[in-house]
Amino acid sequence: MRNNRVVITGLGVVAPNGTGVAAFNEALQQGKSAIKFHEKLKELNFRCQIGAKTNVEQSYKEKLLPDFFIGKVRNNAIINACLSGMEAWLDAGLTPNENGVDYESGIVFGAGDLSFDDAKAPNEAPTVLIDAGNNRRLGSRSISECMNSGASAYLNNILGLGNRIVSNSSACVTGSEAILVGYEHIKNGKAKRMICGSTESDGHYIWGGFDSMRVLCSDSNENPSFGSRPMSATSSGFVPGGGSGALVLESLESAQERGAKIYAEILGGEFNSGGQRNGGTMTAPNSEAIVACIKSALAEADIDPKEIDLISGHLTSTKGDPIEVQNWVTALGRSGEDFPYINTPKSMIGHSVGGAGSIELVASVLQMEHGYVHPNLNCEELHPEITRLISSDRVPTEMVSKKIDTVIKANFGFGDLNCVLVLRKWSNK
Repeated sequence: MRNNRVVITGLGVVAPNGTGVAAFNEALQQGKSAIKFHEKLKELNFRCQIGAKTNVEQSYKEKLLPDFFIGKVRNNAIINACLSGMEAWLDAGLTPNENGVDYESGIVFGAGDLSFDDAKAPNEAPTVLIDAGNNRRLGSRSISECMNSGASAYLNNILGLGNRIVSNSSACVTGSEAILVGYEHIKNGKAKRMICGSTESDGHYIWGGFDSMRVLCSDSNENPSFGSRPMSATSSGFVPGGGSGALVLESLESAQERGAKIYAEILGGEFNSGGQRNGGTMTAPNSEAIVACIKSALAEADIDPKEIDLISGHLTSTKGDPIEVQNWVTALGRSGEDFPYINTPKSMIGHSVGGAGSIELVASVLQMEHGYVHPNLNCEELHPEITRLISSDRVPTEMVSKKIDTVIKANFGFGDLNCVLVLRKWSNK
């Protein structure tokens, strides 16, 4: 069994506050919120009438996607996956295979819900067409655009890769899990490179279920940008979002052979489950399992918790945020002024569920690459249970210019699922 070192050589993103890596990086530094009021949600009697949607210009699609794709694929989650994937692939200095198959490269691209609604005939819901006996009007792509493997399948239709093509779906853990699965595949010598990421659609058909659970923010319909406030004393639920992130992972040997730019190295990671026992449920985490997951990731990365400069947390702007911070304190053995910086872009882009982990990992790499910690919006009044654990300056509300060498990233999802990754800024030393 080989033990390859695995590095990140390409980045791509379609986020609500920025299409493309450059725009997203600028938005993170500026603390730009993309959370808006949506009249349609009000018309449909949603309690939460705000959300963060992507807005991709046609010219950007034409720049990155082939002609046969434009105007034919309607599913926004698939379109965004292919856009972020193509940006990452090109950023890594790679090109699609026009002829032949690249058997040394593969894909792990997950999705939370590709949304059957996005694959509908224009202005006609699939369920209505089927119930009316008009299923033939669904179109030949209705299945391929709604299946969870649709994102990886359409992306590979463009790239022509022949290694493992994997489509994972693990709720909010999906994005970080996709990167960890790709990392392990390369580490074990099964591929030279993998393009890994995740995507989530947006809109009322997906958001309706969360609204019915009363887990969404409903107190900021008249002040949308204040809705998502992770770690705040007044957090009242998460704001839904959408989008996609992608990273090209590659063995160090392959990257150096190609002379590729290397952003960071993945030092290690872990994913586990709390078994929905000992406090863990379908929607609540088992803290013991989370602490174990963090410690296992650190052990595989072979680093001391003192080396961590930044925690990219899950932190959804719910009552779970103080519990998450307590778990970090317990797992790292650091608190007060000794605690690392901690942030999440969810205060700007909401929670994109299946797309969250990959988008947040792109944000983590960008902060290492450019030397800053992006702000946590709406967090001037920290939750009292958090101020009891860590110093308030560890939760910056404005951008902090700082060299970031080591980031630990985590996501926690429905089903009592946990995933943690440890990244280090690349150095030739």
